[in-house]
Amino acid sequence: MNLSAAARLVPLPVREWDEKTRAMLRGHVKSADRYLSGAPDAPAMPGVLGVLAHHPELAGAWLAYNGLLIERPTVDPRERELVILRVAWRSESDYEWAQHVRIATSLGVDAEQIEAVRYGPQAPVWSPVQRALLAMTDQLLDRHRVDDAVWAQLELHFDSRQLIELLFVAGSYLCLAMVFNSVALQPDPEQEERS
Repeated sequence: MNLSAAARLVPLPVREWDEKTRAMLRGHVKSADRYLSGAPDAPAMPGVLGVLAHHPELAGAWLAYNGLLIERPTVDPRERELVILRVAWRSESDYEWAQHVRIATSLGVDAEQIEAVRYGPQAPVWSPVQRALLAMTDQLLDRHRVDDAVWAQLELHFDSRQLIELLFVAGSYLCLAMVFNSVALQPDPEQEERS
């Protein structure tokens, strides 16, 4: 994966956010006040939130929708992260990859599995359900639909609500990857230090 030399749309610095934008963040991000505090030890605003701040109304709707997928999932978050990582790898989204390697690791996805995401469903480390999730993701990216054989495998492990959620996770993170790649969103500073 490689990034554009320069960002096309720089994340809007917090000091330039109006009250409507700040309210949007407070309404949808649990740690909003820490980001917005201006305190010397406040965490840096993630680039994704700075990019979304250019369009507060869309950002609010997106964060509410995505918050459901992240904060109230019906599927195991580790399985969700495998889908997101496969989308990030296949779409060459460095920003999404870095963010979700961090999240997946914090959820207990090990380094061998993260490396295996790059090789897809054929990597030998996967359980049958993990293999089906990665095959689903590849099929959605390649053909925009899941074939009958993979769907049958998924139905062995997930109910209808979970199946719908998994499809939306793949599609939602493809959407984000397209945005990140198109605006050439650069890694967050703490991610650059870890690379």
